[in-house]
Amino acid sequence: MFKKKFLEGSQAIAEAVALCRPEVISAYPITPQTHIVEELANLKANGKLKAEYMYAESEFAAASIVLGASATGSRTYTATTSQGLLLMTEVVFNIAGMRLPVVMTVANRSIGAPLNIWNDTQDTVTVRDAGWISLFAENLDEAVLMHVAAYKVAEKLNLPVIVNVDGFILTHMAEVVNMPTQETVDKILPKREAQDTLDSANPRSLGTYALPAHYHLFREQMHSDLVNSQKEIKKIFAEINKFNPDFTTNLTEEYLAKDAEMAFVTVGSLMGTVRETVDELRGDGMKIGAIKIKSLRPFPDEEIRKICAKIPRLLILDKNISLGTEGILATEMRRALYGSDSRIEAFTLGLGGKDITRKDLREIAENQSDDKNVNFR
Repeated sequence: MFKKKFLEGSQAIAEAVALCRPEVISAYPITPQTHIVEELANLKANGKLKAEYMYAESEFAAASIVLGASATGSRTYTATTSQGLLLMTEVVFNIAGMRLPVVMTVANRSIGAPLNIWNDTQDTVTVRDAGWISLFAENLDEAVLMHVAAYKVAEKLNLPVIVNVDGFILTHMAEVVNMPTQETVDKILPKREAQDTLDSANPRSLGTYALPAHYHLFREQMHSDLVNSQKEIKKIFAEINKFNPDFTTNLTEEYLAKDAEMAFVTVGSLMGTVRETVDELRGDGMKIGAIKIKSLRPFPDEEIRKICAKIPRLLILDKNISLGTEGILATEMRRALYGSDSRIEAFTLGLGGKDITRKDLREIAENQSDDKNVNFR
């Protein structure tokens, strides 16, 4: 059901997407996403991928192509990063508003100016309000299976899905990856059964004009469906867990948090360094744990409240900053835990690819900070 293969991260993601049998792919290359779409082009050229691969003149055009293809019933895919995602913004909102099940990989990268091509999560948090489900992968095995899950979630709920992978850290990492076989993916992900699609034989419209009396109803429905999507996402994660028990079923993961007096909270690949730091600090006698958030939208409020109920101090690690306030994960945690006794301390670190070391995390854990201010590292 699974085969171990030595792959670069971008190759693994491209192969995972190909296993999902997309029918239309369109993307514009931009570092560090480029290797993903290059590998998909190679798979197409070598006859291993049966899909229409449409070259676009920009990220805006690529997003528009997959919007149109999805609206006619095709399974679609695109990928981008950083300024490319921002160039797509208008279409990203339209894809969600039209309830189209597009899947997109975002190879997370900083936003200019100044120009920087390295990893942080500023790009994806900037479009967090567009109406897409937004998942974060910690490692390549998780990234591969999250793409399979993303298609099933998107097509079940008619909501688009972003799968976030840290640029360079995951996209350009080469390691042994546990790849599912085509047979396994086919068992999890059936052919798309699209309804109410555009058809020249039966003309209709999508994304039409809405007066004030009706516009808010559409947004209210999107909000409700996004919040309630947690149940379906976990159900689909559980289906995949039957094939690979390492793929956990919740939208959060806790690490040594049950008896913790403090805990790191973060997303993505940083969790690997966090686990190592927790192990070191535990060895020194510190009761510390960690919590990984796998989904920014929907945000797993109930899971968070349950895990954090008895943890007095939470150290939120953000690789982004909402300038003038704090990192987005910190804001979400404060909202989810409003009224609780947990002390929340916000740390913004790793911007523009700045190294985050175990020493940095140790210093954060060992020193009390003013939780009313953002602490840059």
